Amino acid sequence: MKQIMSVLVENHSGVLARIAGLFARRGFNIVSLAVGETMDPTASRMTIVVDGDAQMIEQVEKHLNKQVDVVKVRTLETEASTRRELTLVKVNATPQIRWQISDIVAIMKAEIIDLSPTTMTVMIADRPDKVQQLMTMLEPYGIVDIARTGTIALPKGAG
Repeated sequence: MKQIMSVLVENHSGVLARIAGLFARRGFNIVSLAVGETMDPTASRMTIVVDGDAQMIEQVEKHLNKQVDVVKVRTLETEASTRRELTLVKVNATPQIRWQISDIVAIMKAEIIDLSPTTMTVMIADRPDKVQQLMTMLEPYGIVDIARTGTIALPKGAG
């Protein structure tokens, strides 16, 4: 089961390497990792998606909380968080089938950002399940390449 962890860390060199190393030493797989500065330039937020059960997540949280550079660790429940992922998908698109791909892109609220004689590049910024749905819809046309940012997330409401 995939779990989303929001980790607030001090913003200085080496923190990302130490956190990633902690996961590697414990044999935990990071499914996606996105890091960015917060409103406070001395802090960064790491959104880490890991594949594991509740016990494994609890163990990871304990190890993260022991790290000097870690300010706060929070596991985000799917229904109590807002999640987004940015994805670029390059798909085969001959002139005869472009309209079909354009229809899919419009329905999925994505955007065509590049067009060549043989391909289209589509951008979507949405929930990970919607991103996967778009890729499934484009797969029959032949996906040439994909670039994904990984999931970013914040808790809903005042939390």
